[in-house]
Amino acid sequence: MKTEDYRLILRERGLKITLQRLAVFEAVDLLHDHPTAEEVSQFIRKKHPDIATGTVYKTLDTLVENDILKRVKTERGLLRYDSERDSHHHLYCTHCDRIEDYNDSELTEMLHNYFGKKQIPNFRIEDIRLQIMGKFTDKRESVRKK
Repeated sequence: MKTEDYRLILRERGLKITLQRLAVFEAVDLLHDHPTAEEVSQFIRKKHPDIATGTVYKTLDTLVENDILKRVKTERGLLRYDSERDSHHHLYCTHCDRIEDYNDSELTEMLHNYFGKKQIPNFRIEDIRLQIMGKFTDKRESVRKK
């Protein structure tokens, strides 16, 4: 995305466009690997050393509350962030903690159809995201090792 795209999305959600919001949104989008708040903060400090870590956490919360970013929880309980707005699932490596987006429209349709028929009492489904756990077999290792 471009800076104007970030601005447009913030505006669509009725949020004031601030340097902090633009920097955090851009960082999560550019990092592509579902970064933690600390990783976002470190990335931002390169261009904006005056943005405090606490501000990054608050801004991430605001962007999640306004459905601009998504939180992804790992098996180890780490909160990571995702800027991909289209419906998708995740491949999560239990060995190296790596998360990758997994797009499969057939799987998504199947899940929505299944739960549409189930009609879970007293529960309204807003989104269905599957986290598929396993181990990547390629040579690329994540920096997030055990």
